[in-house]
Amino acid sequence: MKKYIELIFGGICGFLNGLFGSGGGTVAVPAFEKNGIEPKKAHASSVALIFVLSLVTAVVYLINGKLDFAAAWEYIPFGLIGAVLGAVLLKKTPDKLIRKIFGVLIIAGAVRMFI
Repeated sequence: MKKYIELIFGGICGFLNGLFGSGGGTVAVPAFEKNGIEPKKAHASSVALIFVLSLVTAVVYLINGKLDFAAAWEYIPFGLIGAVLGAVLLKKTPDKLIRKIFGVLIIAGAVRMFI
């Protein structure tokens, strides 16, 4: 049964990542937690999963002529700084707070999409 759950959640993560350019983490984190992975490891594991999915997605976008490297490079330096800060803070942030922040971000994103 566990293999089917991994297959379903993995497929959903990949589909969301391919369709939206990201978003698989919104499914991956809860899926990892449901499989008994503690919240911080679930977030970190989600990043590893999304990294691989994002590489594949970027290649497909590149092949289809939808990737704009010039626009992406403008964000990368500050994105790298933010990634390091976030990873360091994850280690020091209580699990309950991580869950609340994640939930607020998901809700805020949903509200933003509807407005």
